[in-house]
Amino acid sequence: MSGRPLIGISTYAESGVRWGVWQLDAALLPAGYPRLVQRAGGLAAMLPPDAPEHAAAAVARLDGLVIAGGPDVEPVHYGAEPEPRTGPPARARDAWELALIRAALERGVPLLGICRGMQLLNVALGGTLVQHIDGHAEVPGVFGRHPVKPVPGTRYAEAVPEETSVPTYHHQAADRLGTGLIPSAYAEDGTVEAVERPDGPWVVGVQWHPEMGEDERVVRALITAAGV
Repeated sequence: MSGRPLIGISTYAESGVRWGVWQLDAALLPAGYPRLVQRAGGLAAMLPPDAPEHAAAAVARLDGLVIAGGPDVEPVHYGAEPEPRTGPPARARDAWELALIRAALERGVPLLGICRGMQLLNVALGGTLVQHIDGHAEVPGVFGRHPVKPVPGTRYAEAVPEETSVPTYHHQAADRLGTGLIPSAYAEDGTVEAVERPDGPWVVGVQWHPEMGEDERVVRALITAAGV
């Protein structure tokens, strides 16, 4: 292919969003996501929630896909009951983004899951989640930082071979990994911080928020895979 790869990014769907004189329902995305894709060499396209049956057609027009962060995945998707600290469901996003992930996996479109996106990737492949962990989102509304260590020989380690400090804000994490996924980075407390499919098309999930930092390497790896 020629030119900059087209990278779709899933979005939030929020009610009563205010800007200027307006207060309306909105499909929105923190600007860090498209800016990171653009800096890394891609064209960014927002993918607001839609009917799941349209996911395959959307993915067919993309060179790569990013599933963005956001609210907790509804536990029904991995066969669990919600625990007291699990947030309210975002059912339209869950349905749409799970369909996007499955379409990307089926079509072989390179895929990056960020925070919630990594968790959804794990769930889409039959994995489960820990519904609450401490120490990874300590101050509401403020990103923290902690080191993550790559697993040698993984696709993530190929992109980022050294231990790095990453922006983090999550209170859930992968538990049982989905079919075909392997861990590719860990936090100091043993939390799985990145997962990937070692074979086939480029599929990686990271538990942190690269769009809130300056390190573009994992997204550059996605862009490279999308441009092949």
